Amino acid sequence: MDDASFKYLFGPVPSRRLGRSLGVDTIPLKTCTYDCVYCQLGRTTNKTVVRDEYVPLEAVLDELSRALTTGPPPDYISFAGSGEPTLYSRLGELIAGIKAMTAIPVAVVTNGSLFWDPEVRKAVAEADLVMPSLDAGDEDTFQRVNRPHPDITFDKMVAGLKDLRREFGGPIWLEVFVLAGLTTERSQVEKIARIAKEIAPDRIQLNSVARPPAEGSAEAACPEELKVCAEILGGSAQVIHDYQFESSETRGPANEAAVVSLLKRRPCSVEDIVNGLGLHSNEVLKHLGHLSRDGRIERLEIGGRTCFSVVSTQTQAQNSQE
Repeated sequence: MDDASFKYLFGPVPSRRLGRSLGVDTIPLKTCTYDCVYCQLGRTTNKTVVRDEYVPLEAVLDELSRALTTGPPPDYISFAGSGEPTLYSRLGELIAGIKAMTAIPVAVVTNGSLFWDPEVRKAVAEADLVMPSLDAGDEDTFQRVNRPHPDITFDKMVAGLKDLRREFGGPIWLEVFVLAGLTTERSQVEKIARIAKEIAPDRIQLNSVARPPAEGSAEAACPEELKVCAEILGGSAQVIHDYQFESSETRGPANEAAVVSLLKRRPCSVEDIVNGLGLHSNEVLKHLGHLSRDGRIERLEIGGRTCFSVVSTQTQAQNSQE
């Protein structure tokens, strides 16, 4: 997919949970109900619970129609990207439009904060998979980790997840994001386990910091800590490992604009870009070198892994003046 002509789609990107995922991004950058300390996109700039038609539905469907004509089909079409997907007021209509266009399954990757609203539960009803989060076992930890909008309490959020489970007929994969020294404490994991048992998701998936977080204090849990957490959470819990794509198939044209579009949504390693865009590693390195010389991307180190991220327009302007 040549991302130069796409505003609302990105990828396909390699996903540790979904395989090759074509992203649908209908929310402005960092418009969210939370301001999570671990967010790879940085601090939330518009914390809100107001649902709105942030982008035109018809334009998204038009882009998708064009995207599906290039390259092999993705494993999933997923709502994710720059903000909280359930804030899009026409989410239900958009899912219906996608389902009328293709048999590719639709996933909603969400922080799970708004399912206390019946309209939000109705909006995701036709999705093939819903992937909410539960990162804390009590109000205090919820405030420290997720830093929610004032209208969202821990009990309200949990009640919404339980209501979703009662009403949604498809699979629910619950993500638990674990932070070293904070949510690795056994008492906290046991609280999360009790709540997760009441929600009864089809899967529990443990994740931790893999890309530079919003706050430097958000530290990755080590493999042993994640293993212990999974044991406490029970039989359906699994630790999510880095996605490995093993295929030589080509996914259609991809250029420097495609690399930039991908890095706007998430910091990526060279391998991530190769897997997501179907480029040869030499071509990826060529694009990264050019973008780096132009001051448009920066190199980030986390957990011994080198990633690249787009430099903000403001920073680019400052650098050009120096």
